[in-house]
This record gives sequence, structure tokens and C-alpha cells, in this order.
Amino acid sequence: MERIMTDICVIGGGSGGLSVAAGAVQMGAKVVLLEGHKMGGDCLNYGCVPSKALIAAGKHAHCTGSGAPFGVTPAETKVDYAAAKDHVRSVIAGIEPHDSVDRFKGLGVNVITEYGSFVSPTEVQAGDTIIKARRFVISTGSGPFVPAIPGIDDTPHFTNENIFELRDRPDHLIVIGGGPIGMEMAQAHVRLGCRVTVLEGMKALGKDDPELAAVVLENIRAEGVQIVEDATAVQLRGTGGIIEVKIKNGQVFKGSHLLMAVGRTPNIDKLGLEAAGIEHTRTGITVDDSLKTSNRKVYAIGDVAGGLQFTHVAGYHAGVIIRSALFGLPSKAKNTHIPWATYTDPELAQVGMTEAQAKEAYGERLEVVRFPYAENDRARAELKTQGMVKVMVVNGRPVGASIAGAQAGELIGTWALALANKMKMSQVAAMVVPYPTLGEINKRAAGQYFSPRLFESDTVKRVVRFVQRFG
Repeated sequence: MERIMTDICVIGGGSGGLSVAAGAVQMGAKVVLLEGHKMGGDCLNYGCVPSKALIAAGKHAHCTGSGAPFGVTPAETKVDYAAAKDHVRSVIAGIEPHDSVDRFKGLGVNVITEYGSFVSPTEVQAGDTIIKARRFVISTGSGPFVPAIPGIDDTPHFTNENIFELRDRPDHLIVIGGGPIGMEMAQAHVRLGCRVTVLEGMKALGKDDPELAAVVLENIRAEGVQIVEDATAVQLRGTGGIIEVKIKNGQVFKGSHLLMAVGRTPNIDKLGLEAAGIEHTRTGITVDDSLKTSNRKVYAIGDVAGGLQFTHVAGYHAGVIIRSALFGLPSKAKNTHIPWATYTDPELAQVGMTEAQAKEAYGERLEVVRFPYAENDRARAELKTQGMVKVMVVNGRPVGASIAGAQAGELIGTWALALANKMKMSQVAAMVVPYPTLGEINKRAAGQYFSPRLFESDTVKRVVRFVQRFG
């Protein structure tokens, strides 16, 4: 058994773990990285990258039949589903070298392609190697949660971990779960020529602002996706090509393929957490604001830490613990400025508090500002007038923003910047953006906050009249 002593041992080669390893080794720390499966983790191989590539294929298929309002005769859409999956594979292949074992070894990281498991509070075993480290970082991410629905073990089904390997286009895809993953995959597949039914046990896109989620869901339904809410699956059965899903009211839905998209579960089974005295729950490893576990030598970041499950959160966590572990400086993680987006068409994005959350926190002090896409000239030119930006404001500062509409994932960045830096609405309103762009929507929303103060104020009007008379 080989033994290694190092400064930092990173367990898991996903987004957060790779960021820690690359940052730490380039700053002079000795780093060991353990990855028993695929470098790049879920994001590169099964999540963000392949899903957005498939969404892009679906977008191009949709465009061929939607040009009539622009004077472009719609063409018959011919989709080669296997070729669309080739595009997915090529995008992954193009990014893989950046996350590869060779690249990290080239940076000076000792990469061991084995799973890591704690054997003591200060040691991890990976294959035939024992690693002792001053600090450990757990970045093992999460995997798809497949609930124990009766019949699940005998019914063929996909998750995000294997749906991108499917080469034959489904005739009728049933998606259980109406969250971001389920809705993204539903719209992508209907655009690629599949019939799609989404069964959601509660409300589709239920974690987002319901007013804005409704904008997205209306469009997805209009494209042909059947979305059934309050439809908890209670029985599954079927073989390849013939799937039946029974929901709680007794109704049965039939399809050719089944995708389970009901949530995520932390990857902690192989870690031997008990041997290290690391506390955890079913939602993930328990951490404090500095991302330290109950074992003070061990950090946990990203999905496995049980908070917001987004790749950019893992990257943010990596920066937090590099400051702490490498420089010994106090560093805490917070969620109030973390944005997220669902890449449907139109997109749906959020940062900070929703309207409901802000009302509960601030009551009558809250002001809600809305600005519709329909009043933006670029949106009109491109017929992307569905949607709005909604900003929650308290004492002149935004505490949250919700956007539904074209490029919402890009536009939310302005409000993420504002929240991260505790900016005022006046600072956003002072921004000058090119005309005509969708970015004007954010500026106009900020301006909307000041409109009643300027145009409906008797005091302002008296001042203006006085200046015009005596100035």
C-alpha cells in the first residue's frame, strides 16, 4: 500500500473539484485529485453541456418551421435524431481536454483515477494508495434521484445520465418531473419530432416565480408538450417501446420511452464519511458558512453540500475555500446573490428573492417593478415579446429579480451583479446600453422604479416650474 502526504486532497473531478485543484496547485500547494469515473463530472458528461447542445439542436429544428411571420416560408423539418446526438457528443469532446487527466497532471496535480473513501479523520484510501492531507475537499456532486415507484425496477427508463446515449428518436417520451431538467428535455424533444408528455406531482417549474413560470409553460404547451400537474406517478409498467404510467387519480399515460427527472441525490455512498466523523443527511453533507464539515479538516462544495445544485455554485464554492484553505483567511459562502436559469424557450431566470419571498421578508416595505419585453424594440424586431423582468426593491436596492423571456439567462447577470455588490437601483438606471438590445430591458426596469417618483411627484413639478420661471 502506497502512502502519500499532501496539502490538499480533492475528492471528485467535477466542476468545483477541478477549480480547487487547478487554483491550489498554481498557487504553490501540493494537490492530489481523486476521480473514479469521468473527469468533468455531471456537468460536462451528463448535465449542462449535453443538455444545452441538444436544446440547440431543437432550436434549429424549430426555426425551420417558424419563419412565416418574418416572410420566410416554413420548410418541412427533417430531423436526424442520431446526428443531433452526434452534435452533443462533439461538444463534449471539444471541452474534454480542458478537464482531462493529462491537463491536470500538466499543471502539477497528482491525479489518481480511483474513488476515494475515508479510512480515518485524516486519511483517504483510493485504490492501493492512502492519502494523508492537511485539508480535504469533497466535490463528488450529485446523481439523478429515481424514486421507488412500484414497477420502476422492471420498467425501462432513462435519466440524464443515459438519455444522451439514446440514438433512436422516441415516438412518445414520457417525462416524470416538471422541474428545469424535465422541462428543458421536454421542449428539446418535441422540437426534434417527438410527442412528449410531462407528469409533475405538484406544479411545473414550481420553484420559480409562478407568474413568470406561467409565461414559459404557456409557450411549451403551445409547441405541443402535454403538461399534467398534480400527477404523482403511483405505478409503472412496460417493456422497450411500450411504457405505461399510472398516476394517483387512476389515469394511465402511455408512451414509448420514459425519462425520470424528479430531482438529484448527493453522491456520498462511496465516501466512508462515518470513518472521518463527517455528518450528513439525505440531502447532502452538513457544512457551515465556511463550507467546513463537522470534521474541520474537510470541506464539502457544490451539489454534495446540499444547497443550490448548479455548476456555477460549485465554482463559487471553490473560490471561497481557496481563500480559506490556502491563505488562512476568513471566507464564507452565501446564496443571496446566486442566479440560476432554465434554458427553455423562453428562458426563465432568478436571482435573490422571488416576489413571494420578498413579501414575507419585508412586507409593505417591498416595491415590485415590472417591465415587459413587449415594450423593448429589439424584442419587437425579433418577435420575442413574451415575458417580463420583475425586480423586488426595498429602500432603493434590489433584493431579487425574476426574468422570463428571450436570453433571460444572460439578462439576469445585471441583477446578480447588483445584488453581489449591494448596488442601488439608481446605479442600474445610470447604465448606458447599446440600442437596440434586450439589455435595455434591465435599464428600463430600473427606470420604471423612478418613474412615479419623477413624473407623479408634485414636489418635482413645483421645482421644475420654479427653475423654468426664475432659473
